Amino acid sequence: MPRVVVAPDKFRGSASAGEVAAAIGDQARRLGWSVDLAPLSDGGEGFCSVLGGRPRPVTVRGPLGEPVESAWFELDGGATAAIEMAMASGLVLAGGEEANDPMRAGTAGVGELIAAAVKAGARRLLVGMGGSASTDGGWDALQVLEPHSRLSGVRIEVACDVRTRFLDAAAVFAPQKGATPAQVEMLGRRLERLAQLYLQRYGVDVTEMDGAGAAGGLAGGLAAVGGVLMSGFEVVSDRIDLPSRIEGADLVITGEGLLDDQSFEGKSVGGVAELGAELGVPVVVIAGDVEGDPDIEYQTLVGFAGEEAAWSDPLGVLRRITAQVLTVAR
Repeated sequence: MPRVVVAPDKFRGSASAGEVAAAIGDQARRLGWSVDLAPLSDGGEGFCSVLGGRPRPVTVRGPLGEPVESAWFELDGGATAAIEMAMASGLVLAGGEEANDPMRAGTAGVGELIAAAVKAGARRLLVGMGGSASTDGGWDALQVLEPHSRLSGVRIEVACDVRTRFLDAAAVFAPQKGATPAQVEMLGRRLERLAQLYLQRYGVDVTEMDGAGAAGGLAGGLAAVGGVLMSGFEVVSDRIDLPSRIEGADLVITGEGLLDDQSFEGKSVGGVAELGAELGVPVVVIAGDVEGDPDIEYQTLVGFAGEEAAWSDPLGVLRRITAQVLTVAR
């Protein structure tokens, strides 16, 4: 019986990574394949759900200061905590781009989640970046975490979903969070001042770190107090032992909502493609849509069934594409 590893990320605004994996896997089983479901996250939304663990509810300050019900996730009997910044300071919580106040949005809630996990005894934190409303350089989170001596002996692994540098975070991401050109310029100057402050106060130059601009610079802020910047895909891949699961498989199916150049810059699809190449296992991408012509075998929901069906019945279209992909692969 041929074996397929199903390792997609989310289709943002359409289906979670788990839902996508389940739909593909269900169709694969119907066609006689052995299926290994491995839904992924690159550190953005869905990070905690793919890592699993027991949720520990906490009420924290949302991106605009309002109380929100959030949680950190207990792993390894409490020794490890998974935290998803979007669950405390996410753009969705701010009401989306149109309702967000990009100058005021902050990361205090993320600091409160970290503080709660450390107080509960966690000594390793996996903190997923992505989906943020803020461009505060992590300042609000660091304020909450004072005195930073409480982080002594705690390893903070910052799971970055981009490689953007700290000083570029405003220009690259703030427009997506509702910032006007004038606000983008002001946010950029604020990040410049923060970088200088972090260097003076902590002796850490966050401007030279790939990924420090993730989550509006939150990644850089956490790096300033000892956090280790890592590829979000690699954090998840290591945690679920993805390389050994792919090794010896007949096929890997991965995917995400939009396949474009960014898919190969620290995102899950690019990471899976690299693993497949290293291990000699063919990889097929099923995406919602595509920009450009990526050098990888792919199918898209929009190209297969049209935009209306892709949005109204994404899981149904996924099953139909999967049937076609697996029939050819066999």
